[in-house]
Amino acid sequence: MKRRFPVEFVYQLFALILVIIVVHAVYVTSIRPTAFEVLEAQEVRMGQDPYYVPERSLFVLIRDFEQEACFILMFWAFAIMGFKAVSTLRERALLERDLIDVPEGLRILPEDTREYARNLQALPERQRNMLLPRVLLAALERFGSSRNVQDVASASRDACDSEADRLESELSMIRYIAWAIPSIGFIGTVRGIGEALAQAHLAVEGDISGVTQSLGVAFNSTFIALLISIVVMFLVHQLQLLQERLVFESQTYVDHNLIRHMKAN
Repeated sequence: MKRRFPVEFVYQLFALILVIIVVHAVYVTSIRPTAFEVLEAQEVRMGQDPYYVPERSLFVLIRDFEQEACFILMFWAFAIMGFKAVSTLRERALLERDLIDVPEGLRILPEDTREYARNLQALPERQRNMLLPRVLLAALERFGSSRNVQDVASASRDACDSEADRLESELSMIRYIAWAIPSIGFIGTVRGIGEALAQAHLAVEGDISGVTQSLGVAFNSTFIALLISIVVMFLVHQLQLLQERLVFESQTYVDHNLIRHMKAN
């Protein structure tokens, strides 16, 4: 059997490398320098005016390494979900085509399955490996061998259930990323609190700037990570819904366009 080239794996690998390069470049050239400038300006203002309340800056919120890692994972998850969404939409486009052209009133006999299967096998390999053609071919082959419509219905249903399980399992990487993002945020929280505790002696002496800055790292990392996690999980559920609709509509297509026309001898 010819082994298929792992296109999706290669895509995910290059997407991760590209995201790391782009996000880190943006942080090094823009976000961190701007954040340090904002913090320095705020320190000067607070030294001049004891009642000055610094405004929260977006650059300060996202400047730390934990936030950078969260954004890398977020954009990587977007790339993976985009690939899967495009693939699912391409498969759904086949539902608009008459892959099995059976006029109303015409019955398909077991002897006719080879002719209909030949039309499906003539499709380009990329389309032939999609869900709908595979289920149609499985149904035709089962009908030709068993001559039993009930067996055909069971075979098509099993094929769709197997595809649903496969699609569900392939979302495990995205779900892992969605879990890892808030975990990285909590790592930033622990790091920030640890740094704050290490400077507790300075706070006792009256210098609380180091403690407040470390606590800012702790809370900012958790805040950003949770926000990103909410967005990623929303898109994961939308992708899962799209895939579930593909499986359900494929099963409906097979029932309506093929199985109901079958007649055993």
